[in-house]
Amino acid sequence: QVQLVESGGGLVQAGGSLRLSCAASGRTFISYIMSWFRQAPGKEREFVGDISWSGGITHYADSVKGRFTISGDNAKNTVFLQMNSLKPEDTAVYYCAARRVGVRDFASWGQGTQVTVSS
Repeated sequence: QVQLVESGGGLVQAGGSLRLSCAASGRTFISYIMSWFRQAPGKEREFVGDISWSGGITHYADSVKGRFTISGDNAKNTVFLQMNSLKPEDTAVYYCAARRVGVRDFASWGQGTQVTVSS
């Protein structure tokens, strides 16, 4: 069973930075894509970005491009979301999710971590 646990959320002022972690356990993830999503109150869940375990290829939503960076530590089965130049509109619960390469559905989701950016 795949388990994902996010951490690193908190309260930060606009312009500040946070780094979220997503620790994965239960199997090897070399053929997986790890994604970050977020959901603000009253809004739909939004794709933030993703990274492939094997090649380290990343993709980002336009709203975070240039400010957020996704990286991974294969040895620790952990993916990171470095968030810089945070804005109040980045306030949301952030989730990580895992899916196999070539598969649309996600095999596992984390419990989420709250990020609050004050103006």
